[in-house]
Amino acid sequence: MITSETDRITKSGRVPKAHYSVFIVGGGINGAGLFRDLCLQGVDCLLIESGDFCSGASAGPSRLIHGGIKYLENGEFRLVRQSTLERNLLLKNAPHYVKPIETVLPIHSWFGGIVPSIIRFFGGKAKLKNRGLFITKVGLMLFDLLGRNHRGLPRHTLALRSASLKTFPELVPSLTATATYFDARITHAERLGLELILDGMKANPDSLALNHVALSNSDAGTLELKDRNSGETYKVSVRAIVNATGAWIDQANLTLGLKTSYMGGNKGSHLIVDNPRLLQALNGRMVYFGSADGRVALLYPFMGRVLVGSTDIPVATPDRAVCDDDERDYMLATLREVFPQIPVTPSQVVYTYCGVRPLPRSDSKDPGSVSRDHSIVEDLLPNTNIPIFAMIGGKWTTFRGFAEEVSDKILKRLDRKRRINTQLLPIGGGRDFPKKPADRLAFLTRLRGQALAAERCEILLDRYGTHCEAVAQWCCSRNDQLLKALPDYSREEIVFIFRHELVGRLADVIFRRTDIALSGRLTAESLLEIAEIGRTQLGWNQTQTNAELSDVLNVAREQHGMKSLSPVLPVQ
Repeated sequence: MITSETDRITKSGRVPKAHYSVFIVGGGINGAGLFRDLCLQGVDCLLIESGDFCSGASAGPSRLIHGGIKYLENGEFRLVRQSTLERNLLLKNAPHYVKPIETVLPIHSWFGGIVPSIIRFFGGKAKLKNRGLFITKVGLMLFDLLGRNHRGLPRHTLALRSASLKTFPELVPSLTATATYFDARITHAERLGLELILDGMKANPDSLALNHVALSNSDAGTLELKDRNSGETYKVSVRAIVNATGAWIDQANLTLGLKTSYMGGNKGSHLIVDNPRLLQALNGRMVYFGSADGRVALLYPFMGRVLVGSTDIPVATPDRAVCDDDERDYMLATLREVFPQIPVTPSQVVYTYCGVRPLPRSDSKDPGSVSRDHSIVEDLLPNTNIPIFAMIGGKWTTFRGFAEEVSDKILKRLDRKRRINTQLLPIGGGRDFPKKPADRLAFLTRLRGQALAAERCEILLDRYGTHCEAVAQWCCSRNDQLLKALPDYSREEIVFIFRHELVGRLADVIFRRTDIALSGRLTAESLLEIAEIGRTQLGWNQTQTNAELSDVLNVAREQHGMKSLSPVLPVQ
């Protein structure tokens, strides 16, 4: 049900107060997680994001909520223990988006990799190209042991060559065995980040999150912000600052008056591939394997396509990071190492995306060896006693634990105590989510009472979790119609998103609030249909609407490899 509280959150405007206890710059997953945690503790926060929420590196992961089995090779037990715990918690707290995934490891020898594994384990440098059955078994035993807290997933199993090929007949026939374990995937990462922000504002009416607002200046403890859509400027004072801008931390610190060199940054690119034979060969599982050059690669079913990843390339300028043709060809070549008989061509790549991992600066020549663990660096805003906490590193899976660590530091600085532990706190549409078949049936039956078709109810529940009740009520109270170009979406559903989900640009809806672009289904027709809805909801004139269309087209072509997307005629 749409409550007056929800209306207050989503229609409260974009004007911040003059003072906040905590200012968070950066609306990626780390900033969003911290915002929710502090709001739940009763701390008034202002979060700003110069683009859209979860539009940077947080929109560019492998879309796995994983325990980080590969980190065992570097002896990072603490990171694996935390990662497996947070994975298990997200399976409980966000079951609408975080789902188990069965993962298969192809193995090509019995004893390969033992010596380099020992060297890497003790901090040495060695290339690990062959992970044999023995070393894989040891690693999976440790992985199961470290992931025992709040466990909800089966333990690993092993299968020799004949049994493996019976299950996966398209796998490379020269393999020795396969190992199978369970991790988790996230169906729509960007929406989970948005739900954290909406949960935070609901928990604390004095807090506010703004997208498309940039930090433009800092003067004697007063921060100047600029709305990138309207051009308006605001000035706020704060007691503490958190820099959660990821790969842009040093740039944001410079705006705050600090010259730092905390960040490195490696780009990771991914492909969405439309190849039915490859999708069928996966049989619902993920294949996670070491490529011939020693990198770890993966592929798994995603939105009716196959997600393939990833690269790991150092970059100096995160704003310019895109998946280039060389990376695409490299990833397609790795597929032939595991499925040699399945041809996959560049024309079958329907979408690409890229993110810059917020890694600490490192002199290592091996990008994959840089730790994915996180840390907190504390500075002072020049000429003040205002602390600046920089959130260095981290990964999608561990955002809650990282947020909790930073939140505790801030609470201590503000002389306040923690009110709520977030370990078992559901997120957004994960609240009261029906996990058992009987509960799901009962929920869908109740939803059908809104005069929706059974198939439509299934789609809405998978898309929004239990928040689908609010969407369904909104749609059914109006003369709703399915979109012509995308009949699994409806007009009023898109209206709901524009009105209630902090949308500032057309691109927010196309690339993050929906899966239209991510699933490779963006067309000129669907873009025009949604732009017309945005025009009526956000009051764009003809010039503004055309500018929004051009922006989406440029992003789709330049950043997501959709170069064949038809030009869109100007709206008349």
